[in-house]
Amino acid sequence: MRVLTGEAMREVERFAIERVGVPGLVLMEHAAIGVADAIGERFPEAWSAAIFCGPGNNGGDGLAVARLLDARGYSVEILLAVPGTPRAGDAEVQAKICRRLGLEIREIRSEAELTSALSSAMERDLIVDALFGTGLGRPLEGLLGRLAASLGDLGRPVLAVDLPSGLSADSGRLLGPHVTASLTVTFGVPKVAHLFSPAAEAVGELVIADLGIPARLFDSAAGDLRLLTEEHLGQLLQPRAREGHKGTYGHTLVVAGSKGKSGAALLATRAAVRAGSGLVTVAVPEDLLTVLEASSLESMTIGLPIAPDGGLGAGALDRLLTAAEGKSVLAVGPGLGTEPSTVEVVRRLIAETRVPVVLDADGLNAFQDRIAELASRESPMVLTPHPAELARLLGGDRDDVTADRAQAVRHADERSRAVVVQKGPRTVIGDADGNAVHPTGNPGMAPGG
Repeated sequence: MRVLTGEAMREVERFAIERVGVPGLVLMEHAAIGVADAIGERFPEAWSAAIFCGPGNNGGDGLAVARLLDARGYSVEILLAVPGTPRAGDAEVQAKICRRLGLEIREIRSEAELTSALSSAMERDLIVDALFGTGLGRPLEGLLGRLAASLGDLGRPVLAVDLPSGLSADSGRLLGPHVTASLTVTFGVPKVAHLFSPAAEAVGELVIADLGIPARLFDSAAGDLRLLTEEHLGQLLQPRAREGHKGTYGHTLVVAGSKGKSGAALLATRAAVRAGSGLVTVAVPEDLLTVLEASSLESMTIGLPIAPDGGLGAGALDRLLTAAEGKSVLAVGPGLGTEPSTVEVVRRLIAETRVPVVLDADGLNAFQDRIAELASRESPMVLTPHPAELARLLGGDRDDVTADRAQAVRHADERSRAVVVQKGPRTVIGDADGNAVHPTGNPGMAPGG
């Protein structure tokens, strides 16, 4: 599924309206139906709502939601935040319809009216934020900023229409005061801010409602970011042949571990077995052989000589190159250490082997500030850095990586010509075809190993 910026989404909507001929009011109606349906499904006990509307199309969506909820038997209160910009277009049509139906629209123009509106909203079962959507590019200030910051503090669930007000659709950064939602209903496809922290923390649960725009219009929109879905990943997991055997499903060579870090080698080896590798061999420093042989019964072992500095010693490279022959893939790095002798072995192993490689942990650290050296490899490579490791690879700062994770992955992919898997909440995966965001995971995955 595509992930778009605010401008790319607006271009899709403009194309649908101006070139395809779908009226803007039809799109607004689809959006409102999606929100109203989500309210019924996610908040079945709620039968009253305070709907805060802004001056633009997001506010128009909110007015349409108010009309639909009223038709479904809800008690609704419409609160219009007026920052001085006149209402026009489809949003004005929605306002006129609401008034003709007898729905009162209260305006918020002063501190006193803001206080009264917030007090009234506390009496409702649900608050709907339809102040500002994906078009906002600057921090909310004054009355609007205080309103947005206050909605999440009223002790009622908050549903945001398209995007919590105060966020920029194009970034995970926080602009300033913003709404913190329990549920966000966006339209067509997710936007960047829905997926990347800290902005994503204000989104709550994300629901993607059908806008009535064909998927091919989203697929042709500007940008290269996608969201991995269960359906897409399911296609990659093919059933195994009944006559298959251990030689059918590949042989993984794990190069990992050092004194005090035998667990890293053990966990990587067990993971290779659990993931379905037909055969697994783990290469570790000789003083770890007993531990690995006793702890991983399904794998085979290779001992590597130890250097005076505690790293991999003379002869380790030749032993690894011989072991790599005929293997399906190498997993290099977990717990290897960063002693100079080990770093040299890792660099030469990566340069000289033609086997596909997954490079992790200390394997990545061996290429600190030297990521371009990886681009000369002809066989496939996957890099699996966390933000600090990626910053070291790129020769930059961790804050730069976390500020725009998708862009950092693009830079790493371009410089290494590898698939880059930047671990973290909402893992970002990048290759020559663009970036993908993996939406699953939880804080329970945060311990070492």
